[in-house]
Amino acid sequence: MTLAKQYDLDEYIEFIEQEEFAGRQLSEYVASVQRVYLQDTRPWVIGYSGGKDSSAVMVLVYLALLGLKPEERHKHVFVVASDTLVETPIVVNHVSRSLEAIQKGATRDKLPITSHKVVPKTNQTFWANLLGKGYPAPTRNFRWCTERMKIDPVSSFVTDKVSQYDEVIVVLGSRSQESASRAQVIAKHKIDGSDLAKHTTLSNAFIYTPIDMWGVDDVWKILRFCHLEQQDTPYGIKNKWFDKYDLEWETPWGGKNLVLWNLYKDSSGQGECPMVIDETTPSCGNSRFGCWTCTVVTKDRAMESLVQNGETWMLPLLKFRNILSRSTSPKLKKKYRNHIRRDGRLAFKTLREDGEKILTDDYTTGPYKLKYRKLAMKLLLTTQKQLSAKQKDLELITVPELYAVRHEWLNDPNEPDWDDELPMIFREIFGFDLDWTVDDTNQFSQQESALLSEVAPQHGISPQMLKKLIDLEVSMSGLTRRVGIFNKIGRLIQQDWDSAEEIIKENKHNRQKQINQSREVQSLMEELDMITASLEQEVKL
Repeated sequence: MTLAKQYDLDEYIEFIEQEEFAGRQLSEYVASVQRVYLQDTRPWVIGYSGGKDSSAVMVLVYLALLGLKPEERHKHVFVVASDTLVETPIVVNHVSRSLEAIQKGATRDKLPITSHKVVPKTNQTFWANLLGKGYPAPTRNFRWCTERMKIDPVSSFVTDKVSQYDEVIVVLGSRSQESASRAQVIAKHKIDGSDLAKHTTLSNAFIYTPIDMWGVDDVWKILRFCHLEQQDTPYGIKNKWFDKYDLEWETPWGGKNLVLWNLYKDSSGQGECPMVIDETTPSCGNSRFGCWTCTVVTKDRAMESLVQNGETWMLPLLKFRNILSRSTSPKLKKKYRNHIRRDGRLAFKTLREDGEKILTDDYTTGPYKLKYRKLAMKLLLTTQKQLSAKQKDLELITVPELYAVRHEWLNDPNEPDWDDELPMIFREIFGFDLDWTVDDTNQFSQQESALLSEVAPQHGISPQMLKKLIDLEVSMSGLTRRVGIFNKIGRLIQQDWDSAEEIIKENKHNRQKQINQSREVQSLMEELDMITASLEQEVKL
């Protein structure tokens, strides 16, 4: 081998020297990675999703480091995987085992590699937002989950390393074939005369994509450590794999990539979910390496394929996911979602007419109604109990997330859960209690809450508004200075507490009133013009 350092590569020399990837010998790629690694002291952060592309770049980097002498392995390589806490369970296990194997292999081979897993903040998880705050299930037009659950945790990790080392290099398995738009963004930020590109959002972070020109066959070749030939068959040109190096499916850190192959097998061309570092990364919907709750696509072909291929225990997850997906139907939005947003106002849709915005009688729906969030929580916990009974060690929602959801329910801006039902729901399903914090902010017993709900409408007052006003007063009682209380009372009163029908009716009335006023003003202006013209005529005479 002439182009790469080969200190500890005896086992892989023949493969590296003989195999071509995207028209170049693998030895050139290994040498290129070694050169970029050795040219400075900036540590590397490898974005690892456990899929084929990130696994391929991990193998390439591992081989490059093996080829360096111990004294040349001078800077750290952090392998980071992002767990959204709603990843497809079978993939979660694969990623966890892979990270453990990479760490074990690096320790054995004395490589400066450590593996890490990052998760979203508890108040930013999928369930804290969907079940807690009532955010609607994600769609193509409203992918609120990506930034909170994937971008932010990885960005925080990278930012932490930047603060520690001044600059870092983020190594990704991005390929031009896989995402043309992603490739264009990276190319746009490419540094002249360098293999690196500037990170699109994080300062002092740089992007390195060593396999950007590889095709999918190249990816599987390095994962399989086999020779690939294309042969003419009665069914057309087909790939033929040969285990000529006696390394088939091995990983340099130990273990087999056959597990990864099985995850992709019969997947109808579905891709992996790449390491998401900014909003240019494509959605992971319909991918085995995405979230089992993903509703960005109408049908989850990946999970359906897993169920059809023997993973029947995942059927309850698929059913739950499909229920979430149905709730995004435009026809059902007003059934499942509140008519007011979390700011307490009803947002009327507008039309443009003659260059002016005109309010319509239609409106944009807000968060899920609390009663449907409670039903979804019951179904989720019931599903978790069913899977536990089948000896599936799964935690669909974590205990900290349950605490976060309860906090959101108790403090919901429109429908506070004065009955504090989540502890009761949990006990009903599992038969025991969690260590729930005693809530000293809830001012109403169930009986008092029911009484207010019955009496307030008799006086033309919204019971929700009345309870929120009492909550506000109690929260500020005993304070020496009650600064801003009148502003807070004013904001509460100004919220749209009426039903959608009543608000629309009032909107129509106000709109008609404005039209009448405009007509009256127009009539007066015309009359004034006539009087002015008449006076001018008299002056001339």
